[in-house]
Amino acid sequence: MSTIHIENESEETTESIAQVLARRLVGGDLLILSGDLGAGKTFFTRALLYELGLEREQRVPSPTFTLIHEYEVRLHVLHADLYRLSDSDEVRHLGMRERREQGALLVVEWGRPYAAELGADAVYLDFQLAPRKLVMSADGPRSTQLLSSHGQDWVKMGATYDG
Repeated sequence: MSTIHIENESEETTESIAQVLARRLVGGDLLILSGDLGAGKTFFTRALLYELGLEREQRVPSPTFTLIHEYEVRLHVLHADLYRLSDSDEVRHLGMRERREQGALLVVEWGRPYAAELGADAVYLDFQLAPRKLVMSADGPRSTQLLSSHGQDWVKMGATYDG
């Protein structure tokens, strides 16, 4: 699977990316978000949740201090922020991998160091600020299929590929 690069200079582009991904997400999928503070991780999650059926009046705050927020939309979604965790045992104690195995969609900010504890086979979304772009990649069969199944959508957004 190639790495996908999309110029992400507007909130509308971020919303479009969330819309495209939401079409084929199923319970058990894992999205791992990374990027500097203010790069768009929580904004993307909010757009994704709205696309999955969350009422637009409902707040979607960052789970920085609570670690996990749960949402019942088209899928059961766990939105987590693992920035404050320091080791794999802390991640395992949260039980997110088990919840994923039970059919929850995991959207995890700062989860890259803990991909194995989350069950791997993830779509990685790296939000970059300078220049503003999104770099997406996958590390397993399901995540690769999820990204590649949207090939035409990514092309329409002006995506470039490498690898």
